[in-house]
Amino acid sequence: MVTGADGGMGTIHTRTLAKAGYDVIMACYDAEIARPTYDAIREETGATLFLKQVDLGNLQDIIRFADEVKKEFSSLQILLNNAGVLCHHAKNSVNGIEYTTAVNYLGHYTLTHALLPIMGQGTRIVSMVSIAYVMGKIRADYFEPTNDRKFNRFTTYGNSKRALYYFTLDAAEAWKERGICINVADPDIVSTGIIRQGNIVVDKLCDWIFRPLINTPEEGAATMLAAALNPEFEGVTGAYFKKSTVKKPKKKFYNNVQERTLLREMTQKVLRKNGIEL
Repeated sequence: MVTGADGGMGTIHTRTLAKAGYDVIMACYDAEIARPTYDAIREETGATLFLKQVDLGNLQDIIRFADEVKKEFSSLQILLNNAGVLCHHAKNSVNGIEYTTAVNYLGHYTLTHALLPIMGQGTRIVSMVSIAYVMGKIRADYFEPTNDRKFNRFTTYGNSKRALYYFTLDAAEAWKERGICINVADPDIVSTGIIRQGNIVVDKLCDWIFRPLINTPEEGAATMLAAALNPEFEGVTGAYFKKSTVKKPKKKFYNNVQERTLLREMTQKVLRKNGIEL
């Protein structure tokens, strides 16, 4: 399964998995928008693809989607938590959570846990993070709705990636005995739509000057694919991948026990508030 499967790197992830012989579930925000990508990859590879719609910013829709997948499929070998947003303005999810947080962290946390019954020995889970995680902080108000006065797109994005990394570290410890490997992949700065700033002039300058200097989607996608497919990394879990290999992060950014504990407790609280027990 690939979330955000019709995006810049998601398309490459989907195509590569299809060419490797996997049946692939394309989990997309809008199935109709994703359909041309679905048709093109299916025609190119001849693989079996399943196009499904899910809003990762809506907890109830995630549970609906996961239940549908579990009824239809008996096992899941690879889960690529690839989807991500970087909102330009303050926006809250239908559950009253800042939208970047809702999608990048809580949505993938909920989806991954909900799909656990069909994952097991040999399953590889890889979540997309960013070097922005070093700017992140987890505070007691993390899941509160936002507004224009307090919203900052960059710190909010960094917070979401820090949270996703903490979840990965916790899950790696919890699921190791089950043979499930879960890691994060940092694609570096990639020329996809997520780096747009919502300003016509700035975005044009970015297209002309900045994009030629940064990673292509193919280069960015390579790290997540290495973590998911390379036999060399079989059994590796709780690792930070960058440039298609395991990197050692700075201890202060991954071993903050206080932040990890706070996030874990707040996550369960917000899920229970929305009627979800995982």
